Amino acid sequence: MGKVKMSKYRNLLLCVAAASVVAGPALAGKFGLGRAALPEEIAAWDLDIAPDGTGLPAGSGSVLDGEETFAEFCASCHGDFAEGVDNWPKLAGGADTLADKDPLKTVGSYWPYLSTSFDYIRRSMPFGNAQSLTDDQVYEITAYILYSNDLVDEDFVLSNENFMEVELPNAQGFILDDRDTAEAHFWTEPCMQNCKDVVEITMRAAVLDVTPEDETAKAEAPAVVEAAATPEPAPEPEPAPEPVAEVAALDEALVKKGAKVFKKCKACHQVGDKAKNKTGPILNGIIGAPIGQVEGFKYSKAMKALGEEGQVWDDENLTAFLTKPKKFLKKTKMSFAGLKKEADIAAVTEYLKSVGN
Repeated sequence: MGKVKMSKYRNLLLCVAAASVVAGPALAGKFGLGRAALPEEIAAWDLDIAPDGTGLPAGSGSVLDGEETFAEFCASCHGDFAEGVDNWPKLAGGADTLADKDPLKTVGSYWPYLSTSFDYIRRSMPFGNAQSLTDDQVYEITAYILYSNDLVDEDFVLSNENFMEVELPNAQGFILDDRDTAEAHFWTEPCMQNCKDVVEITMRAAVLDVTPEDETAKAEAPAVVEAAATPEPAPEPEPAPEPVAEVAALDEALVKKGAKVFKKCKACHQVGDKAKNKTGPILNGIIGAPIGQVEGFKYSKAMKALGEEGQVWDDENLTAFLTKPKKFLKKTKMSFAGLKKEADIAAVTEYLKSVGN
């Protein structure tokens, strides 16, 4: 942290300390800042579900409905059958692997309480759009994961009423953590001797090239001596504008179908007037645009290089990419395995044509 920033930080701490002193003995032990949180404010954050079912919301969801919900919100990362895509985790399988060097931990092999899955899905999923699922949708996805692990039948309906009746295979595989008493005799007092008098910063993360590039990082990075500027060449005359190609009419039925298929992409990509870059770039006006050139998004070097070579997202490139991203570009950061049906690819392509800049 630079000297200026450290000074500001120290002043902030002094202000907080002063505020707590000014609060006086009436608020001894408190900072005297802000107010107590309201019950409804606490409730908005208090989402945890205990292993005994405490905190479970009212609701229900079937395996059959869960299959559709899982396909819409989860399959792009976890596969249609919870088998996982690339480095995204598998949610099914793993029975009898806990003794292996690399065990597969799922509700069917490792987790002792179903509340762990429900709580995590409700709190953190889908990736990039956490807490957007309804309680019924969370029940549906949880039911489908149970089915994918062969723990329930396809006609099963999970609800807050039968939730505690579901016992996972490894429910008895955990023990209470009693290390505070059982291992107390191993503990020793911390050394706190022969410590260094001064701690010095010897390298900044920006120099190590592990910090995302932004204006702050650039400002704090060591100065680089640049070569003397060379005179800029005289500007070349602008070429005559190329004739604008006539835009083919959209197939509205195909656009409508593509909007449904695109739901598999929404976890990472946005379109529309308020679209923002998320895990993936916005896709407004992607058709015919240079590859890897959306402003503000950090692409892989391989993807960016394609755009610099003049490659664009035409029908041929987009079809190849949507079919199998890793085959189209080995080092792409895209985790999605690809669309299996040609009809779905054609529909998504038509849909993306409908969302211009």
